[in-house]
Amino acid sequence: MKQKFFDLIINTNGQKLYEFTKETINWIKKNNLKNGMLNLNIQHTSASLIVQENADPDVQTDLINFFNNLAPMDNSLYIHTTEGKDDMPAHIKSAITNNQINLSVKDGKLILGTWQGLYLFEHRLNSQSRKIIFHFLGE
Repeated sequence: MKQKFFDLIINTNGQKLYEFTKETINWIKKNNLKNGMLNLNIQHTSASLIVQENADPDVQTDLINFFNNLAPMDNSLYIHTTEGKDDMPAHIKSAITNNQINLSVKDGKLILGTWQGLYLFEHRLNSQSRKIIFHFLGE
């Protein structure tokens, strides 16, 4: 049994989905990880992690539009507006999505569906530097 940790930094440039599937697969290969669980944890309250379709970019556009309608950027709706119109909506979006994801690794391969990819879902409008903690437990 072994454990491995890694910090992946993703610099975002506004509200959108940032895929990091290839970086994750490369990290698994580089560290010769065979079988186990990989926990991904984002250390921010205004961005989240999702597993989502990676074939049709319209899915990403529709997701962003849906979440913007669900939590509108209208300061008259919120008390917490310290950092601008996207502040509280970003926290709401983060609260109803994932801050961590557990994934299986089998025979050195990340187990994902055919059209699935790993994404950092940035909810803020301005550029951010985001940290995702990788924690592998297995062999």
